[in-house]
Amino acid sequence: MNNKISIKIYYDDTDAGGVVYYANYLKYLERSRTEFFQGYNINVAEYHEKGCMFVVAHVDISYKQSARLGDIIDITSEIAELKNASLIIKHRIFKGDKLLIEAQVKLACVNKEGRVQKFPDEFKKLLLNET
Repeated sequence: MNNKISIKIYYDDTDAGGVVYYANYLKYLERSRTEFFQGYNINVAEYHEKGCMFVVAHVDISYKQSARLGDIIDITSEIAELKNASLIIKHRIFKGDKLLIEAQVKLACVNKEGRVQKFPDEFKKLLLNET
């Protein structure tokens, strides 16, 4: 499954030159992942309550072009790799047909003490559409 969200760039997203501040792209990726999980009927807050947290373990991001004040950007997300206790999501950010950002975000599943644990079976089944 591929998920896509659109975001409008506001003044507070940008630097003095009207260009999106580089760290804000990480927030956009986080929003996209939340919507991505919801597309699989995965409520991240419910998993947190059960003691299953999804933490960012690694980010590989390539900035190709900048978004600017007033732009509408589209963010796509897809599973690149799913293991027992980690997941890599590939994100792309576009303005129209121009690729602005490519990123891979590795999420690890941890318990409330921060120790790595396996994803719950139902989580993996939802992601693999095995329900």
